[in-house]
Amino acid sequence: MTMQSAAGFALSLLVLGACTSTSRPPLRGTERLVDLQQFMGDWYVLAYIPIHLPPLFSERDAYNGIESYRLDADGTIATTYTFRRGSLSGPEMKFTPRARVANPPLNSEGKMKFFWYLPAGDYLILHVDEGYRATIIGVPDRSHVWIMARSPELPQKEYQELLDLVAEKGYDMNTVKPVPQQWGDGRGE
Repeated sequence: MTMQSAAGFALSLLVLGACTSTSRPPLRGTERLVDLQQFMGDWYVLAYIPIHLPPLFSERDAYNGIESYRLDADGTIATTYTFRRGSLSGPEMKFTPRARVANPPLNSEGKMKFFWYLPAGDYLILHVDEGYRATIIGVPDRSHVWIMARSPELPQKEYQELLDLVAEKGYDMNTVKPVPQQWGDGRGE
């Protein structure tokens, strides 16, 4: 098993663990219709509760995280998650799971699959703003969350509003960490 397939296996187990029950009811995706065409493209990861499964997979020390989505002709979503591990100049990590929508026509809940031989894990679009400039992705048991935007930085007020939404969903805000974004092309600081 390669390092990437081992990491994918471990990540899939973690995502499946997110399906277990907790004392709170599981989260559901937004009730607002998500336009898949508008949602596709690059999203900069601004903050998260990271997945950490040492030594196979860890995004805990991620820098310049970008999640990219592409809707394919068969209706599945090609996903590419890249980030630098440990520093802005650290090694680039790349994962390429496939997703499918689980609640059409709302399109706010999905299943993400890393390898054909493993069950798909749940992911939720908890929030997306009207202009498709910012989103919050989570899992039903609140163990992981990603705050993302179309640009590597947001005005502080908008960023705080997203953090407030994460808190309203019942996430442990002590575990939400910023993802440093710094680009030489002027995209972020």
